[in-house]
Amino acid sequence: QVQLVESGGGLVQPGGSLRLSCTTAGFTFSYYIMAWYRQPRGKERELVAAVSTDGGRTNYADSVKGRFTISRDNGKSTLYLHMNSLKPEDTAVYSCHAYSTFGDYWGQGTQVTVSS
Repeated sequence: QVQLVESGGGLVQPGGSLRLSCTTAGFTFSYYIMAWYRQPRGKERELVAAVSTDGGRTNYADSVKGRFTISRDNGKSTLYLHMNSLKPEDTAVYSCHAYSTFGDYWGQGTQVTVSS
C-alpha cells in the first residue's frame, strides 16, 4: 500500500525555522521525482520545490529561493524540506508529491503556521 506521511509542521514565529519530512512506503522512492506543494487557506495549491530522482537537481518557487532547501534520502525513502527565515505568508498546508511515468501520489499534508 502506498503511503506518504508528512511530519514536522507546527506553529513558528516569523524568522524561525522548521524541517518537514515526508516518509514514504509502498513504491520505489528512487524512481520518483519528489516535490513539496503548499496550499494557503482559500487559495490554490502551488509548487514550492522539487528534486530529481538522484537529488542532483532542484528547483524552487521564487518566493522561497534562498530560504528553503529540498533534499531526499533514497536509502530511507524520505523527502525533506528545510525552511528558514519563515514569513507569515508561508502559512499553508504543505504536502509532498511523488511523480513518475508509473503514476503519482500525494500525502495528506501538514499544517505550517507562521505567526507571532
